[in-house]
Amino acid sequence: MVGGTSLPKGDCFQTKRKEFTKSAVGCLTGALVAKKLTATLILALKTPMKPMNLLILGLLLLLSAGQPTAAAAVTVTAKSTSAPPAAKSPRGKPISRDPWLGAIVLDAATGKVLYENQADAKGYPASVLKLMDLLIILEKIEQKQLSLQDQVPVSAKASHTGGSRVWLKEKESFTVDEMLYALMVQSANDAAVALAEKVAGSTDGFIELMNRRAKELGMNSTLFHSVHGLPPGKGQEHDVTTARDLSILCRELLKHPDTLRYTATRERPFRPNVTGHTVNMTTHNHLLGHVEGCDGLKTGYIAASGFSIAVTAARHGQRVIAIVFDSSTLKVRDAKAAELLAKGFAALPATGQGSAPQPSQPTAAPVAGKKN
Repeated sequence: MVGGTSLPKGDCFQTKRKEFTKSAVGCLTGALVAKKLTATLILALKTPMKPMNLLILGLLLLLSAGQPTAAAAVTVTAKSTSAPPAAKSPRGKPISRDPWLGAIVLDAATGKVLYENQADAKGYPASVLKLMDLLIILEKIEQKQLSLQDQVPVSAKASHTGGSRVWLKEKESFTVDEMLYALMVQSANDAAVALAEKVAGSTDGFIELMNRRAKELGMNSTLFHSVHGLPPGKGQEHDVTTARDLSILCRELLKHPDTLRYTATRERPFRPNVTGHTVNMTTHNHLLGHVEGCDGLKTGYIAASGFSIAVTAARHGQRVIAIVFDSSTLKVRDAKAAELLAKGFAALPATGQGSAPQPSQPTAAPVAGKKN
């Protein structure tokens, strides 16, 4: 007897102690169970107990007081062991690097690599892929399947193609020769579409030709999805290539003499005889006229990949090809391209032969500061 009050006997106390223990364990599972434990403890306090039982009750009270902390610990543990949030989509974030994503320098005559750095890193070529357009068309001409004087009609699709263009209008028609100047000098996306439709009947058909030719050349890391290199629309994919694959393409192009006729041109009018609709095309290749012997080839820019250039130059009968792929800025791209050309010539033997004829340079001054 404690304080003159009879204590609960046998199973009655054991039942309460089991309830306390069950509540104490259950408190770790959440706040709702904690409320149940509190109610049980309040009831127990109204019941007289032996000193040992009071000690057990005190321990249970301490455990109950720690319940919010225990619940919080359970919550934190649940958060830390759950799956991590999905990574943010890289869409919209440039993949370009400083000074480049990849680079390579070749001896055009032999194909020997004179310098490379991350040359197999995959990126987006942007308008540099128009070099494949040019290659396919020049090969069709040499195979007598097409003529430079053939007319290229402009479809509605071509006339609505954005980005860099010569503002082709539906039902206009220009020669293959004029369209190739637009393709190489102005980097005209509308001309790329019109030429593709002329050669293959559709842009999809031409893209098949592009990928087939890339495979034949050993451009094993390349996959084209467009004829112009513009950013992909909804549901479409980026064109993908590497600096090494672009160098393979450039070397193949330099086997065709007409290549440099188009890529060395720094300025040319399009629709010269149509008042109010003449486009004064200017090259995006700022190395033309500024770097000794430079006569090509093509630049490219989209926000997702930064600035690229496939450049070539000839000096003293030798020719070098350099690729700066997906550089962060236009200024760095051009400076590094000039450096790579110099590095390439320095690595060549004292004498050698170029792999393509040297065209006369146009006299018009280049226009600096334009993207691409």
